[in-house]
Amino acid sequence: MSVVEQYARAHVVTDSPEAEDAVPVLLRYDSEADPLSVHVNLPGLHEGPHDWEFSRDLMERGLSVPATSGGVSIWPCGRVQAVIEFHSAEGVEVMQFDSHALLRFLRRTYTAGAPVGR
Repeated sequence: MSVVEQYARAHVVTDSPEAEDAVPVLLRYDSEADPLSVHVNLPGLHEGPHDWEFSRDLMERGLSVPATSGGVSIWPCGRVQAVIEFHSAEGVEVMQFDSHALLRFLRRTYTAGAPVGR
């Protein structure tokens, strides 16, 4: 079983003055559970933590061009940042990441012996 876990710091994009500047987000990949999906576990910003599962391909595409699937949108923001927007019944969470952290995570998922299928 190949599991990749990596913490990344994300900035919460909000107009609330009480928002934290940066929060730890767990990026997770499990080749046995689903070799084509990744998980992003957000801290409890609203009503507890949220675990989002979406295609690894969406994350990869979203680092180059705006990409959306289901309730998740990803797009590059400048040369070194990426934004991931999560839509759910509870509302919208917008997180800004260092693109290099997401790329490093993706590279680790591919070197973990995972199939490359798209």
